[in-house]
Amino acid sequence: MLDWKNRAGSAPERAAEPKSATRSYLGGLFFSRALATLVGLYLLVTIAIGWYWSQEPSLFPVQQNAQAAAEKDGRQMVVGYTTVETLKSVAGTLLTKPGGYISNDRFPPGLWMDNMSSWEYGVLVQVRDLSRALRKDFARSQSQSAEDADLAKAEPRFNFDNRSWVLPSSESEYQEGINSLSRYQARLSDPSQKSALFYARADNLNNWLGDVGTRLGSLSQRLSASVGRVKLNTALKTEAPAPGQVPEVDEERVETPWLQIDNVFYEARGQAWALSHLLRAIEVDFADVLAKKNATVSVRQIIRELEASQEPIWSPMILNGSGFGVLANHSLVMANYISRANAAVIDLRQLLNQG
Repeated sequence: MLDWKNRAGSAPERAAEPKSATRSYLGGLFFSRALATLVGLYLLVTIAIGWYWSQEPSLFPVQQNAQAAAEKDGRQMVVGYTTVETLKSVAGTLLTKPGGYISNDRFPPGLWMDNMSSWEYGVLVQVRDLSRALRKDFARSQSQSAEDADLAKAEPRFNFDNRSWVLPSSESEYQEGINSLSRYQARLSDPSQKSALFYARADNLNNWLGDVGTRLGSLSQRLSASVGRVKLNTALKTEAPAPGQVPEVDEERVETPWLQIDNVFYEARGQAWALSHLLRAIEVDFADVLAKKNATVSVRQIIRELEASQEPIWSPMILNGSGFGVLANHSLVMANYISRANAAVIDLRQLLNQG
């Protein structure tokens, strides 16, 4: 016989089950939408911050910047002061620009900003080269003279790993390098201090320009490789070719990987940005040498080419069209400016040697 009482008593329980399932479904839906909203807001804010951080610093007036720093610290504008102050300002820009130094970031948005990391590395390359020139040439009377103690500390600081996050961080090492430059600069501008020296000679300048030319030549080749090119390698053979026989030449196709094209482009912009400031400082401190060699115009021509490469980029991405194609090729445009600057560096070195 059926148990009608038990059946009647279980009916409300069965009716309650759909309500519980509905609440669970609505709760899960609300949680999912809330989570999606939070993730969307996070991405939106991160992208906005990343866009702000990706703005490249503008050019600054070198001579006015050095004069303001000298007046602030109560120092004299001696030969070499502008070069050291400009080197400090260029290196300090890596730490004080929007977002600070991001090449060693481990979290978004800095983690995603490979273009700005490449720009920072380009600036750092020129900072390293000039800090080495200060230690090796500018602050020494001859090859047998002792090097400056503060400059000997500054150079290895700037050559520290550019992607070190902690223990120690890249920022702390670069700041120590700037502090070492400040100590050298303070002694250089103090008439009572005879230990800090700066020799504005043609041979010293020529040595540094040799490094500059090497950097620009390498950048020009890397930028031109965005569309791929055939490189000819002549094999060095001891035996003489037979009469009437054409020597064998090996061909190699060199092309920048697609994902590295924008990185090379922004590294070139970083080097050009830093070098344009450093050359303006050199023009001030080496004014007498350049005038005697009739080389002032050559320096200004290099600066003009480098500053022309800093024009704003209106395209949302770095285009890589073929040489004579419909789309632009930003790498080839940059290579044009870099190549002309490199040619002017070669002419300047010849003037310093023979002028």
